[in-house]
Amino acid sequence: MDDLLVIIPTRGRPQAVPEIVQAWDDTGATADLLFAVDTDDLELAAYKKHAAVLKADSRVRFTFGKRRRLVGTLNQQAVKAAGTYRFLAFMGDDHRPRPAAMPWDARIRECLSAGPGIVYGNDLLQGEAMATAVAMTSDIVETLGYMAPPAMVHLCVDLCWLDWGRGMGRITYLDDMVIEHLHPANGKAAMDEGYAEVNSEQQVSADSAAYYDYRDGGGLEADLAKLRKLIEEAA
Repeated sequence: MDDLLVIIPTRGRPQAVPEIVQAWDDTGATADLLFAVDTDDLELAAYKKHAAVLKADSRVRFTFGKRRRLVGTLNQQAVKAAGTYRFLAFMGDDHRPRPAAMPWDARIRECLSAGPGIVYGNDLLQGEAMATAVAMTSDIVETLGYMAPPAMVHLCVDLCWLDWGRGMGRITYLDDMVIEHLHPANGKAAMDEGYAEVNSEQQVSADSAAYYDYRDGGGLEADLAKLRKLIEEAA
């Protein structure tokens, strides 16, 4: 078992599974990889076929459970894994790590080995502005009880990760660590049902409101107080 787990909640995109595993191979990654699949997914059978094919790959695991949306699924799996792994990461099923002189997962371990903190790379879409794929020390998840504020469903959690890291004074952006975001916004993916759902006016409005309430209503400050105490205790 590795010390880094990458959690990928996925829905409706079974074709992403072999592409992501290929990206692991192409980059020489050794990080463990967990695909979290909804049992009501219309593509469930295709996901299960991939799980059977990849059964012998010790890096790759699948979990199948009821739909909790992205944040709910990520939190469930991150909390479960936090006691086993030193580092936890999130990628969407539309992220692809790209080759570099030093493997991306080795860069993550190196950056996080000094203690509680957050690291993210260049997604070739938002760059430094948003942590659309992120890694953190697992003690952050254990301290807060979640990897992303549960009031949000899908959007704006990348802003929360920036808020945590900056508020802790423990965030690193690696411009040359490319974890490419294949998204309709940059013309690298076609609009599908999943993108349409999470980028609907209703979802944008709901998650934006939840984020501003968290940021400005005391939730962020409460979490930062816990994280700053974590840093003090780890020193």
